[in-house]
Amino acid sequence: MVGITSYGAYIPRYRIDRKTIFTAMGWFNAATAGVARGEKAVANYDEDSITMGVAATADCLGRLPREKIGGFYFCSTTFPYVIRQNAAICAAALAFNPDTRTADFSTSFRSGTTALISACETVQSGGAKNFVVTAADCRVGKPGSSTEHTFGDGAASLMIGSEDVIAEFKGSYSISRDFPDYRQIQGEKFLHVWEERWIRDEGYNKIIPEAAAGLTAKFGLKIGDFAKIVIACPVAGLEKFLGAAREQIQDNMVRSVGDTGAAMPLMMLVAALEDAKPKDKILVLGYGSGSDALYFEVTEHIKKPREAIGVKGHLQLKTELTNYNRYLVYRDLLPVDVGIRGEETAMERMSLVYREGETMAALRGSRCKVCGTPQYPRRRVCINPECGAIDQMEDYYFYDKIGRINSYTGDNLAFSYDPPAMYGLIDFEEGGRLYLNITDTELGSLKVGLPVKMTFRRKNASQRRGIYSYFWKAMPLQ
Repeated sequence: MVGITSYGAYIPRYRIDRKTIFTAMGWFNAATAGVARGEKAVANYDEDSITMGVAATADCLGRLPREKIGGFYFCSTTFPYVIRQNAAICAAALAFNPDTRTADFSTSFRSGTTALISACETVQSGGAKNFVVTAADCRVGKPGSSTEHTFGDGAASLMIGSEDVIAEFKGSYSISRDFPDYRQIQGEKFLHVWEERWIRDEGYNKIIPEAAAGLTAKFGLKIGDFAKIVIACPVAGLEKFLGAAREQIQDNMVRSVGDTGAAMPLMMLVAALEDAKPKDKILVLGYGSGSDALYFEVTEHIKKPREAIGVKGHLQLKTELTNYNRYLVYRDLLPVDVGIRGEETAMERMSLVYREGETMAALRGSRCKVCGTPQYPRRRVCINPECGAIDQMEDYYFYDKIGRINSYTGDNLAFSYDPPAMYGLIDFEEGGRLYLNITDTELGSLKVGLPVKMTFRRKNASQRRGIYSYFWKAMPLQ
């Protein structure tokens, strides 16, 4: 039996009410009033598809030993790098073994479902025991457009394996259509959209039902056999074209999170699994340059308790972003005076990034085999003054450890896109101490002893040098 063995998700902390956007830009395009309802998730200034993908994957894997992962597919239409494998960056941050197969899937909103089919078939063939598929998107809608209201940020992750399967993969059916609804060429910040009614009538309403009909015919099923149907589409009402009942349709979360692009089908599938019961049949319909249809059947293992925050948990962990201009700055849509301190950042040396490897990417330190003291960075001589053992170290990772704030500072002189810059000394509960930036909080909420966890974030961005650099920050537990 092959199928989903674990799941996770990530939704950014910030949510912006669409009325806030319409109040600022409705004067320019009054027609956007029709989509100015609900709220959408907004990535923080130090987040992108890579950081959200790492967060969702970590939520999926929990404390599972990383050496058990045989492959990792990363799916997005908003990869930070065009040349430099984004999946490899994520794999390094997640401390996957070097022999883990990695690949990027992109250029289509159904890249997530396509990668999911490939991972399932790989495990079925014996090519890997466990395969992780993660999708994340952080799209930017042009100010004044309807996509500015509808696009939301998020990520989801699924692990495929053959043991303790919670949703068995029964099969799939795919069709390919060069349907020019959305397009974007190299170097463009915003995508182009054809006429929305045409996309709905000729795209969603015809292509998605065609894939669903192909799958049901292939497996001798009826659409009514499915307890939940995931339709990765930002519009509602497709159930009538499928012949399905409204209660079968999984919420696409457009009103609460937004249209999350390539991440949408996986996020919706995670949400469906959170409420699933044994023997439920789930139909997943991905869309983009055609459509993928996937058929899963839930098993008894769905009843086992899980530590993942998932979609439900992240929907509750939110803070309203009330300032539209702040949103524009976070998305690099409004130039601001960064001052002398922010104009130049130290060049990140690619040779150093490679040499340090997991020390930087996955917070790999060491732990003394003699006294058990964790320390960062990795050392030959134990830092414990009562020990001092030499060459008695084993690898020890801090990325998944809980810490507490020992001291902290709010710095209004240091440059930050989210002032004041916050950083502090973090003592880890199992031992070890690091000096880290603190994110996703307000200065007034910090206090000594506050528990924090590690979160992988963008540290610097240098468009001139073509470098995005990443490191770990401390984030208060909510």
